[in-house]
Amino acid sequence: MHMAAPKKVLVLGATGSIGTSTLDIIRNQKDRFTCCGMQANNKKDALAKLAAEFNCPSSLTAEDGIDGIKRLIEKTKPDIVVNGIAGSAGLVPSTLVLEAGVDLALANKETIVMAAPLMFALAKKNNCKIIPVDSEHSAIFTLLHQCGRENVEKLIITASGGPFRTWTTEQIKKATIHDALKHPTWNMGKKITVDSASLGNKGLEVIEARRLFDFTTDKIQVVVHPQSIIHSLVRTVDGIVYGQFSEPDMKHPIIQALDYPAVNADFMKPFDLTDTADGTRTLTFEKPRYDDFPLLRLAFDAAEKDAAYPIVFNAANEIAAWAFIDEKIGFLDIARIVGDVIKQDWSNGIRDMQDVFDADTEARKQARALL
Repeated sequence: MHMAAPKKVLVLGATGSIGTSTLDIIRNQKDRFTCCGMQANNKKDALAKLAAEFNCPSSLTAEDGIDGIKRLIEKTKPDIVVNGIAGSAGLVPSTLVLEAGVDLALANKETIVMAAPLMFALAKKNNCKIIPVDSEHSAIFTLLHQCGRENVEKLIITASGGPFRTWTTEQIKKATIHDALKHPTWNMGKKITVDSASLGNKGLEVIEARRLFDFTTDKIQVVVHPQSIIHSLVRTVDGIVYGQFSEPDMKHPIIQALDYPAVNADFMKPFDLTDTADGTRTLTFEKPRYDDFPLLRLAFDAAEKDAAYPIVFNAANEIAAWAFIDEKIGFLDIARIVGDVIKQDWSNGIRDMQDVFDADTEARKQARALL
């Protein structure tokens, strides 16, 4: 029997949390995957070490720029690219992957939030796929596939609730960056951890779900589920809810994307509902507190209005979240700034990447002016 050659994986953002998890998968399943190239922002030493370990001659840092990524794709001829680059810096690399006609395992939210229609047009034109790697969207992607999209009437995105889930309104007002960085279940970079505390991250995921799966915002619900065991759910037209359960480990959605459309046995421990120290597991659910976490409502509005609104939500939030990280503004100022920027008129259509960048630049400028 002929064994298939290992799938060639190119990893963008190799030293970040998504990149690290992807390389761990390749390390554990050498017969199925091989790393043909890697990119990292600026950790040269770490990158060189990884390139040596994976016997991967093609590696580059951000200073090689966009042309460097383009050459990397051309040179390595990957079967699939994992984009784990953080923030809006991940958008152009996603474009390059799709322009090359290569399947994109996408962990970069901004690609979809900022430019989904353009990305799907590119993927269609070049006959390649966009497979979501966010744990929530990976779960919905799988559930829609399993239940049949035509049978699903509601997408239910789960949220951990972040570190301030049980805080009072008064306590939240005084939250510091040190408080915000204590995430209860996930270990991530600073910006995304702050976004989890403000529920801005969940807001981005609502926009992403709206654009990835083409469901209107009234068919998307957010449910707070602190244990982060159920990664999302769908409700079918008969009112029954189906969910995807696994330990909170990003390797699950990454493997699903790398293997898609196949489902294969892997090295991860099978999920067991009673596998805890005391043999019990309690899963709880509650409504989000929209008044205390106003970014979530702002995101629903942006998703509904579409046009340039999702770009603006993302850009203003990026400026405000970093200002909070740098201790220039208070926690509640993040939503205030985003709200002030987004209430302008951003209804102009997005025809091309230049329109995307123009809206992004203008929103950032306005957000900075409000600091």
